[in-house]
Amino acid sequence: MQDIDNEMKKPLLKHLVEITAHREHSRLALSVISALYQLTNVQEIRMLDIFNMRDTHYVQEKMVIRDGEVHTIDEHTSDDPKEPLSSYPAMVACIRSHLNEYLETAEDGTHILWLPVWLHGKMNSCVEIRSTKPFDAQMLDVIHGIFHVYCNYQSLLDYSERDALTGLFNRKTFDEQFTKYAFAIAPHEAHSLEKNDRRHDGLAEAKGHWLAVVDIDHFKQVNDRYGHLYGDEVLILMANILRASFRSHDRIFRFGGEEFVILLRSTTLSDARKIFDRFRQNVQEYDFPQVGKVTVSLGFVGISRETPVVILGHADQSLYHAKKNGRNRICFYEELVDSGVLHSGITTNDTVEFF
Repeated sequence: MQDIDNEMKKPLLKHLVEITAHREHSRLALSVISALYQLTNVQEIRMLDIFNMRDTHYVQEKMVIRDGEVHTIDEHTSDDPKEPLSSYPAMVACIRSHLNEYLETAEDGTHILWLPVWLHGKMNSCVEIRSTKPFDAQMLDVIHGIFHVYCNYQSLLDYSERDALTGLFNRKTFDEQFTKYAFAIAPHEAHSLEKNDRRHDGLAEAKGHWLAVVDIDHFKQVNDRYGHLYGDEVLILMANILRASFRSHDRIFRFGGEEFVILLRSTTLSDARKIFDRFRQNVQEYDFPQVGKVTVSLGFVGISRETPVVILGHADQSLYHAKKNGRNRICFYEELVDSGVLHSGITTNDTVEFF
């Protein structure tokens, strides 16, 4: 970036300092597109996310700067606008050829620069920059410099948030994110745990958010019989099954050992039950190398206005019940409370792990 004039160096350094001060992906992305917009004076910049749902790839606008105004999409909104990836030929071309950028001119004469964001060998998002004027060499130097800093820094953040073995989010990330996740839910979406508010007929039709705790059945026997290398392979393959069984905007965490946590968002109780049970069946039907058949037990609860420790404790109680009553099954906390099997509140059984 040696061609950049002295007038631009000071604001450029200021933006780089601001970018590297963030520890959260959304704030980082907003800081980056704001820097690009202010330093290049382009027409519009969008950050687009790519996700998979029911074996189809979609594109969703995460944030946009247009006419000097910033618009962001709330990640907890259930009706996020999305389009099929096929509607974006430039992004499809980037994926097919693993391109680092794609430059095109639209029919109306607008110049468009596409900058894919690659993570773990996959394109998980893309920056779209629109300009009424062609991108000159100095402008491209600024764009490339800031964008490469963003990609490198995002990789560092992602590395700190992930479990080294499975690549899933780690317990530290759950502890940091779950309070924000739970209390970002709109009041009408929260599932009240008060007895007189629990009307399951209505609850089954309303979309809500759910937390599940998963435990691999008899995992100690796998390690004892086949060794920890095969045990690790089971954990890696279990992570792959988890990714394939849930949507990309759901959240999957490895808590350590053979325990996993799932945040399932914006779905009905009946669908949540089907999704969790489909995952259980996917595991049951999978042939693990050398080990053979493995099963899981799962307990889940509606995410309410309770504290994270209470919500997690309730899910853990329902998991404990599933493991005590045959394993390879799923249990719903509120259903167990209504039937009198469990009493509302956190018990002190050995499985509950507090923050």
